[in-house]
Amino acid sequence: MTVIESGRVRLTQYAHGGGCACKIPPGELEEMVAALTTAPPPGARGELLIGLDDGDDAAVVRIQGGRAIVATADFFTPVVDDAYDWGRIAATNALSDVYAVGGEPVIAVNLLGWPRDVLPAALASEVLRGGLDVARAAGCHLAGGHSVDDPEPKYGMAVTGLADPERLLRIDAGEPGVPLSLTKPLGIGVLNTRHKATGEVFPQAIEVMTTPNGAASAAALAAGVVAATDVTGFGLLGHGFKLARASGVTLAIDAAAVPYVDGAREAVQDRYVSGGTRRNLDWVAPYADLSAIGDSEALLLADAQTSGGLLVAGEIPGATVIGELLPRGEHALVVR
Repeated sequence: MTVIESGRVRLTQYAHGGGCACKIPPGELEEMVAALTTAPPPGARGELLIGLDDGDDAAVVRIQGGRAIVATADFFTPVVDDAYDWGRIAATNALSDVYAVGGEPVIAVNLLGWPRDVLPAALASEVLRGGLDVARAAGCHLAGGHSVDDPEPKYGMAVTGLADPERLLRIDAGEPGVPLSLTKPLGIGVLNTRHKATGEVFPQAIEVMTTPNGAASAAALAAGVVAATDVTGFGLLGHGFKLARASGVTLAIDAAAVPYVDGAREAVQDRYVSGGTRRNLDWVAPYADLSAIGDSEALLLADAQTSGGLLVAGEIPGATVIGELLPRGEHALVVR
């Protein structure tokens, strides 16, 4: 496979991983941050409402005036070859962390790593243009940022938003007896892996990755939902496990109800599975009952998503009910 095909630069060939599949494995990441403290510093301004404790999607601090500041950063290597689409996907994904805790993005700054002696600056401009278009559509200011000369291209954003401190979506607020809903189909990771390997383009995957989670977040808040997370690099099983563990519940998934992007099952059958997806499955396996499903289904449920949907403890319009929260049992995750 050559990097240049028909005069087109294949951005995915300049990165060892792609999208949220290039995340540090969840088990390793938790070990890295285990010694970090969330104790407030002397003279702290505001009250930390959501921090490191449970691995929520963004940090939230209560400030004066009945408001809360939401802060997050997210960036990754190319997940598609088209520079503009990659910019749109990375920006949508970064904004999603704010939506996932019930906030609204206010201002973002770019984070760009670029191999300036290898890839043309014009491509970097296209990446940034994609990010700008997404931020503008979300009503979010985009003002500057930071760039470095990097062996691999990387792009994302640091985003600051606002939220109502009394109406947040938290990872530790799930309650037994509540239905579990998913706002986007799974299968993005295996299609992105296939794209990286073959150059095949999957417009249906790009459409999912560039669909913002703002409307879903607003619908969840309007429905009185208090627990949610987004589904990205740790897959449905990984992010579901984190919610179940933090909330002290068992997360039960009805495998037949989970929606998938067209072509995802075929991609798994053809073994286009990222290392990140396999690591996700290895991480949750000791805490999950997966006896009711086969290996391919388990890999799809652990598939490392990029710019995935929200996993919501409740029912909202347009989302698919895929299971329920149960009182904590022998396993944190049960797939039926």
